[in-house]
Amino acid sequence: MFLPARGSLQREHVDMGVRVLIADDHRIVRDGLRSLIAEEQDMSVVGEAENGRAAVELAQELSPDVVIMDVSMPGLNGLEATRQIRKAVPAPRVIALSMHADRRFVTGMLSAGASGYLLKDCAFEELVRAIRAVASGQTYLSPGVAGAVVQDYVNRLAASDQPAPSVLSPREREVLQLVAEGWATKEIAAQLHVSVKTIETHRRQIMDKLGVGSVAELTKQAIRMGLTSLET
Repeated sequence: MFLPARGSLQREHVDMGVRVLIADDHRIVRDGLRSLIAEEQDMSVVGEAENGRAAVELAQELSPDVVIMDVSMPGLNGLEATRQIRKAVPAPRVIALSMHADRRFVTGMLSAGASGYLLKDCAFEELVRAIRAVASGQTYLSPGVAGAVVQDYVNRLAASDQPAPSVLSPREREVLQLVAEGWATKEIAAQLHVSVKTIETHRRQIMDKLGVGSVAELTKQAIRMGLTSLET
């Protein structure tokens, strides 16, 4: 069990072909992907995680070749988990698997280091192609999201200056997501292994940077930034 008791992880000792880690907070999705991937002779599932934090831990421990990452997960979303996983050595390739085709989510995941982005309504055959593609160093995008990436590229070219970087640090984004999802200060402190005072400081700094004065406004900002959909 991964503390606190809002997520769990599962390890398997398998070494065959492309080694895949599945990260999704819905067990039925993980079970379905596991069964289908098991039928591929050149692939194996080496572990499962039901939240982003567990995914980071397992990726560091198991060094999979590919991580199939749900974008919207409680506690630590797929974008932040991907950013942390891509810092690992060796860094596994990440495929985002999401119900969101919104450009904000697609470009966010790619900026975080994902090598692929697929929608959850895609055929399994497409996921297999994506796994093989990213494992060989390529990038793979579902046709349904490729247009969003092209549009973002066009918008960047048309902009007179470069987009400003996020005003929040990675840790502040983690705290903001947890606050927006209704976690108490003590729970957030336990989850991030820091003191309650540290979390209170982070929250004040977040409010100052975003120019908001209430948790409700913080929640709206978290949704607007794509940190949470509150529908996980």
